[in-house]
Amino acid sequence: MFTVVIIAVVVIAAGTLLFIGRTRPPGGGRRGLQRRFGPEYQQSVDRHDGDVKAAERELSDRVKRHLSLHERTLPPEVRAHYAAQWADCQEQFVDSPHKAVTEADALLTRLAEDRGYPDGDQFDEQLAALSVRHAHYVDGYRSLHTAARGQSGTEEMREAMIEARPLFEALVTDQSAGSHRRRPQSPDHRGHTPWAQSRRHAKGTGTR
Repeated sequence: MFTVVIIAVVVIAAGTLLFIGRTRPPGGGRRGLQRRFGPEYQQSVDRHDGDVKAAERELSDRVKRHLSLHERTLPPEVRAHYAAQWADCQEQFVDSPHKAVTEADALLTRLAEDRGYPDGDQFDEQLAALSVRHAHYVDGYRSLHTAARGQSGTEEMREAMIEARPLFEALVTDQSAGSHRRRPQSPDHRGHTPWAQSRRHAKGTGTR
């Protein structure tokens, strides 16, 4: 009888653990969400005025909705075209900072769409989807989008361009998720790196 009770307890415990494992979203739990979202985890907590549970519900919902999204691969010529356009945005920053930021924001929006992310007309949804795979970069995109639509000063716009570039590079080079420690270089159609070419503008733009 005692043995039967022990077996019953073990079976019930195993069933409970299995149920929890199936109902918990991928990357769920505080540690899982912190690992997946990195700095975006704290950004979410801050946006929810310190309400950790509300922030975690939001992030878990992002995972549920967008984890199955398949990133499309860009042909080399398309990647080169995007890289050249971004370099142009950097170069025109000296003469027209707001125009450069606005065009860079639109460019990043189109690039995300081409990679298979939601329509850029729904910025919050596109950003949420991007954050599931590129969480370490999306706040830069958020800053760029804000600068393009606000009354930011030149220095703020310069910083927004710098902060948004890693996401652009990750998307244009098909950088895999989780490789945020590497800073990819995107070649232009001549086989050069537009970031290196633009260093002569560093004093004026800061996008080096």
